[in-house]
Amino acid sequence: MIKVLVVDDHPLFREGISTLLQSTEDAELIGEATNGEEAIEMAVKLRPDVILMDLNLPKKNGIEATRRITKQFPEISVLVLTMFDDDDSVFAALKAGAKGYLLKGANRAETIRAIQAVANGESIFSPAIAGRLLQFFKGFQPVPSTIFPQLTERERDILELIVEGKENAEISKKLGIALKTVRNHISNIYSKLQVADRAAAIAQAKNEGMGRKEY
Repeated sequence: MIKVLVVDDHPLFREGISTLLQSTEDAELIGEATNGEEAIEMAVKLRPDVILMDLNLPKKNGIEATRRITKQFPEISVLVLTMFDDDDSVFAALKAGAKGYLLKGANRAETIRAIQAVANGESIFSPAIAGRLLQFFKGFQPVPSTIFPQLTERERDILELIVEGKENAEISKKLGIALKTVRNHISNIYSKLQVADRAAAIAQAKNEGMGRKEY
């Protein structure tokens, strides 16, 4: 049986959750809190498995209460149940340690499933929230590691051209720099890569992925 503590300052909502939990054999309501401070106190006293946490609470908001509870009792799973669906609230709750984020208005089956999920250590979100989280993280592409970080950007450009088979004069013309400057850069490249000649530099560069579009 999942022991549930509900934290909300609206009596009608707490009553609705109580009725919901009475309709299932998987969970039971063991306490109700009306503000963030009470939530922390009751978490210490009752040690629930799951806390249904509203965010807009008097005295201490749901984010701070979640942070305090999960820090002291990491085994307690907090499921945020709120009207707020803005990105700031979602990410603040997750950062505070919430295991799930459900919007008020979720139906009976969704709510019970979410309670069961977080009680089992899973993370769960309302469909709308989950979709936005996916879109958010899709925007982050892994930053490719720089090949040969010991080289300057100009030296890497020249090495890439060398790998492509360009001669010094071609490199000079393409980059708009003096031929002597190209030779100096190539000398520095050999020194930094600890190679003796052009062929060795090309071999090492290709081995690291230079000359391929994905690098």
